[in-house]
Amino acid sequence: MDHSTSLTQHVNASPEKVWAVISDIPGSAATLSGVESIQMVSGGPYGEGTRWKETRSMMGRRETVEMWVSEADPPRSTTVKALQGGADYTSRFTLAERDGGTDLTLTFGAEVLKPTVLSRIMMAMFSRIGMSITRKALAKDLAEIAAKAESL
Repeated sequence: MDHSTSLTQHVNASPEKVWAVISDIPGSAATLSGVESIQMVSGGPYGEGTRWKETRSMMGRRETVEMWVSEADPPRSTTVKALQGGADYTSRFTLAERDGGTDLTLTFGAEVLKPTVLSRIMMAMFSRIGMSITRKALAKDLAEIAAKAESL
């Protein structure tokens, strides 16, 4: 991945409860304040191939992105992918049992597909600012996932 970041949140809940929250895609708009809406594209239980459209507002812009599960190993890890604006985005959640709870690690990365000279310059100039904003949003998501799992 060209640009990536990783954050860990300790959750006072079992990996199974944390998994129940992160795999509840239809309920994620109620759990995550940054998500405005979810539209399921595929049916069935959460697993490889599950697809949905997620609408978020970030930096004053509202965007809908189609996302899909590329890997699922319940309740240990899952990888979600999205293609948007010439970039390939990867979000990997890893759950590790620790001290009667769960360490939930989210690794998020973006890789520019077919980069041009201009896109490389723009990424170099704005990657620090963009990654800082992204880290804040991801930290908020993790805290909200933790709160939901701890309430189950």
